[in-house]
Amino acid sequence: MTRTDWTRDEIAALFDLPFTELVFRAAEVHRAHHDAGAVQRSTLLSIKTGGCPEDCGYCSQSVSADSGVKATKLMDVRAVLQAAAQAKDAGSTRFCMGAAWRNPKERDMPAVIAMVEGVRAMGLETCMTLGMLEPQQAKRLADAGLDYYNHNIDTSPERYGDVITTRSFQERLDTLDAVRSAGINVCSGGIVGMGETREDRVSFVHALATLPEHPGSVPINALVPVKGTVLGDMLADTPMARIDDIEFVRTIAVARITMPESMVRLSAGRESMSEATQALCFLAGANSIFTGDKLLTAANAGDDKDDALFAKLGLRAMAAECRLSEAAE
Repeated sequence: MTRTDWTRDEIAALFDLPFTELVFRAAEVHRAHHDAGAVQRSTLLSIKTGGCPEDCGYCSQSVSADSGVKATKLMDVRAVLQAAAQAKDAGSTRFCMGAAWRNPKERDMPAVIAMVEGVRAMGLETCMTLGMLEPQQAKRLADAGLDYYNHNIDTSPERYGDVITTRSFQERLDTLDAVRSAGINVCSGGIVGMGETREDRVSFVHALATLPEHPGSVPINALVPVKGTVLGDMLADTPMARIDDIEFVRTIAVARITMPESMVRLSAGRESMSEATQALCFLAGANSIFTGDKLLTAANAGDDKDDALFAKLGLRAMAAECRLSEAAE
């Protein structure tokens, strides 16, 4: 039976293991629950960029940031479906759509629902991240067939207020509860390398691993510092605050051990990682990536680089029917 009663001391002890022992244990857990040779390829599209009223210190799309990102309107449904078709042709099996909102407005819901229905009709797994959700909004998305809803907790409860002040950690948990209650699979993870401590990373994993149900998908992002954001400017002055590759792999490994059945996604920051670091992440249990040239507004490794890396490592893209059948169970 999957545990949801991990203690912080247990998680801290995992982080403290010798690196090779930790990666070995994570690889064993991974092989017991997943096909170690298959990695899911997902595509993330910004369907509404910039102008977000939240003050997340890492985000270039916040109105508080001086990042040069211009606000746009919600994309046309046909344009989104065209992008989804291109992503499918490139080998993605999940199509994720993100809007820079605090929460979706009623006027936007019909278009959002049409996007979900259209992408799902292509045989792609659907995921959306639209900010906070009310229970009735979650139900409408569930009725449309949405497979996953992403709402990251971002960091530890203790560190949260240093990163975001416009919504509380509890409000994030409330949205996850609404999504779970509606029958939509939860996608929730966060960002490391924001100047947090090892203790914060322990608390971050603990918050996820002790949810009533583990998230079906756990994206682990390495901060991409963007000039003009609070954290981007801070880390430009104090680069030692950024996470190193070994500690990042440790975080992946601990997430895999504590949440054995979840998809652990190697997300933002991958474009600056070496092939060796990415290989260690896959060995430690990461089995999902975002592919394509862009993640919302940040650069990403591209389909060609990912094809070459998969060939070098002997990995293969996960089949769509595999993930869709698991999501239905």
